[in-house]
Amino acid sequence: MTMAKPLKAAMKRSASLRRQAKHYADNAFDRVFRAASLVQAGQTPFAVLEDDGLVSLRYYPPLTEDTITFDGEVIPVEQSAHRTPVVIVPPLAVNMLIYDLFPERSLVRYLRARGFEVYLIDWGRPTRAHTHFNLHTYVAEFLPHYLDKVRAHSGQQDLSLHGWSMGGMFTLFHAALSRDPHIRNTVILGAPIDSHASGLIGVMYQRFSEVAEWVRERTGFRIHNLKPHWFHTPGWANTIGFKLTNPVGSVMGYWELLARLGDREFVTSHATTSAFLDRMVAYPGGIIQDTVVRIWIDNQLSEGAIQIGEDFARLENVSANLLAIAGATDTMVTPGAAKRVMDHVSSTDKTFRVTPGGHMGILAGSKAPRASWIAIADWLAERSD
Repeated sequence: MTMAKPLKAAMKRSASLRRQAKHYADNAFDRVFRAASLVQAGQTPFAVLEDDGLVSLRYYPPLTEDTITFDGEVIPVEQSAHRTPVVIVPPLAVNMLIYDLFPERSLVRYLRARGFEVYLIDWGRPTRAHTHFNLHTYVAEFLPHYLDKVRAHSGQQDLSLHGWSMGGMFTLFHAALSRDPHIRNTVILGAPIDSHASGLIGVMYQRFSEVAEWVRERTGFRIHNLKPHWFHTPGWANTIGFKLTNPVGSVMGYWELLARLGDREFVTSHATTSAFLDRMVAYPGGIIQDTVVRIWIDNQLSEGAIQIGEDFARLENVSANLLAIAGATDTMVTPGAAKRVMDHVSSTDKTFRVTPGGHMGILAGSKAPRASWIAIADWLAERSD
């Protein structure tokens, strides 16, 4: 009898270890070979209003539920809609999963719950056939076309534009070029205005600027003299580049995955986030030429204007209500680089905020719902009726 008890205990421990090992092995197998089955992103229904084969316009219809779960809390779905629709203007290179990352952490779903009509311009997946596309293509051709489609569908002239990163720049440049009085509100996140003030990246581009000026003076050479296809950047390169902005965090993310392989919820979350990060989209060569030279090397926006094709977008022409947000730990666009927008726009109603998070975190990180989404929705609600 005395030997039977230890034997039974050992057998129970052995069985428990086998179950745990199987659980770990199942999670590892699913994460590596069946990652798509774990991804929770992109579950909010939408309708495609127009699709030209590359760029498309999404509309997110009213939610059918009376309540949604938002960041662990049940909140009511507002039944009356604000008059002014919200148009999300994404940056290039990212896929649209970032705006609908988790059912309980989805920006489009939250904005719908707060009573906003929500549209999103999906820039699609450019190929080398589109490598001549530049800032003028997106800011002066695509964007006004799709905003007209939003107006026709919604029946409203006034619009609110929400732009993150390059999407924030597209928003500002379009407002500056068009002087459209019906762009009522602009929300921009992580948009570089004084790129040379952006930490170590800014210092690097200051040095590039000095070299570029030396070359121009002595040779007359301009990067824009080259054909844009030389600068076409494939999606995999953008994925690597984005991860290199925070290499320690990228490595630690996979280390944490190994450490928490027994946590199914964490494994699912990791697969979902990776579905966004690992599926980034190509940059057309013309966009690389324009942004690297005019935004980063020449730092034109620090003076309040940037060349778009043959025209200049002058930020002083932006008069819409403005909410500008920067990430406290954003190494790509530091708060100092983003805040200069306040010096140039003519908006009488303008606010600058610094919130927790890095470049992606301010839009869709775990702290974003509490740190910025609520404030954005409250700010828009006061200016949308």
